[in-house]
Amino acid sequence: MNTTKSFDGGCFCGSVRITVTGEPVAMGYCHCESCRHWSAGPVNAFTLWKPEAVNVTQGAEHIGTYNKTPRSARKWCKQCGGHVMTDHPQMGLVDVYAAIIPHLQYAPGVHVNYEETRLRLKDGLPKFKDVPKEMGGSGTALPE
Repeated sequence: MNTTKSFDGGCFCGSVRITVTGEPVAMGYCHCESCRHWSAGPVNAFTLWKPEAVNVTQGAEHIGTYNKTPRSARKWCKQCGGHVMTDHPQMGLVDVYAAIIPHLQYAPGVHVNYEETRLRLKDGLPKFKDVPKEMGGSGTALPE
């Protein structure tokens, strides 16, 4: 019996559908300018997955990609403009936006790039200047 969890999600119009399998490597909030600008919000709720855990099940031909930097390949649906995910090749991970996976129990564990925040959150979670050391950052923690 296979007990591996999987969760389905998709873009705003449903043209692009994805399935993520297993558990995310990490969940949290990114406060960097790029994520804020891309998401049109004060923070971005992320779920990071190994690439092999992310499968586009429908509408791959409708996915557009934008690379502002080599660190991220942001993907969206060309039909509706709905944001779907961001590949982070240097990290070897894919951020599937938490909002597009409705049945995943979102359990954030960290705030990253908090030095750039525009919305201070007092939720008791660790807040890093950039990212934790194990993710290639300074590991410098900041106060709430």
